[in-house]
Amino acid sequence: MKIASISENQKIEKRLSITPEIAKRYMSLGFEVSLSENYGSHLGIKDEEYTALGVSISKDDKEIITNADIIIQLGILDNDKSALLKDNQTLIGVLNPYENKDEINNLVKRNINIFSLEQLPRITRAQSMDILSSQANLAGYKAVVESFANFEKAIPMMMTAAGTIPAAKVLVVGAGVAGLQAIATAKRMGAIVYATDVRMASKEQVESLGGKFLTVEGSENLETEGGYAKEASDDFKKKQEELLSETLKKIDIVICTALIPGKKAPIIIKENMIKNMKAGSIIYDLAAIQGGNTAFTKVDEIVDKNGVKIMGESNILNKLPTSASNLYAKNVFNFVSNLYDKEKKNININLDDEIIEKTLIK
Repeated sequence: MKIASISENQKIEKRLSITPEIAKRYMSLGFEVSLSENYGSHLGIKDEEYTALGVSISKDDKEIITNADIIIQLGILDNDKSALLKDNQTLIGVLNPYENKDEINNLVKRNINIFSLEQLPRITRAQSMDILSSQANLAGYKAVVESFANFEKAIPMMMTAAGTIPAAKVLVVGAGVAGLQAIATAKRMGAIVYATDVRMASKEQVESLGGKFLTVEGSENLETEGGYAKEASDDFKKKQEELLSETLKKIDIVICTALIPGKKAPIIIKENMIKNMKAGSIIYDLAAIQGGNTAFTKVDEIVDKNGVKIMGESNILNKLPTSASNLYAKNVFNFVSNLYDKEKKNININLDDEIIEKTLIK
């Protein structure tokens, strides 16, 4: 069987789906691997590194797509490339079925197997394939680093002969994978860290990392069976607003990570809250691409409101493309290994397998 990947639009996406290490592992399973010319050159990976392993490199993306049994990408193919897909081919990626509903439905009608990996179930067997967790880990880390780089004060407490510089105070909104990594990173760099989340199970995790968990009085546990946050009641939102309003007056840096899969990001940091924050404070909004957790977030812009900088990027992982590619490629390899029948040497779409059933778009 032939597995392939073509170059992404690097203005949007710098990550790779197949690294040299993973290409070698695909070939050990019996796959032939085909990639676009200069596939990894922007990350310092020369074509020769792939060809030395036996990977086929081509200038012709049409030829690569047409001949492949499985195509692995980060996002959905553009319309011209999608038109080249044919009956019973398999496309695997982070395809965002909520936003790309029409394009994906058209492919399904053409009998193309579409697997969108952000729909993986949160079960133990799927952990090695969990692209949301691996990428969110890096995003949480990088959000803290970017915030600290823009913060014009020292982060840890410093005691000098001239006086003491107090530690920066960081608030992490949303204690999922990205939030927990943000907490851990901020603590390691010497900040005092607070966190809030609608899932009460997060309290123990936050405290184990040295963070202080802000609890809304009379909290309800807003967690789905799959482990994601669900939308809060109006009463909870009101209590959360009051708690945040008071807390934000003393906070230097806010990391927002609150997302509900398939929905616009909830606005948690309101205009009146930002007015009460200290000038020079930073808000980094990891939910920017889904509308943002603040009233003023703009994608790929730094918005200044009363001296408070609000940051948010369309793809923060483009700032860590090598690390992100290594993890993503391994996640996808593990998914393909589960999908591949090694004896029959073909794809086995076994709908009794929860991993396959949940990720296949029908």
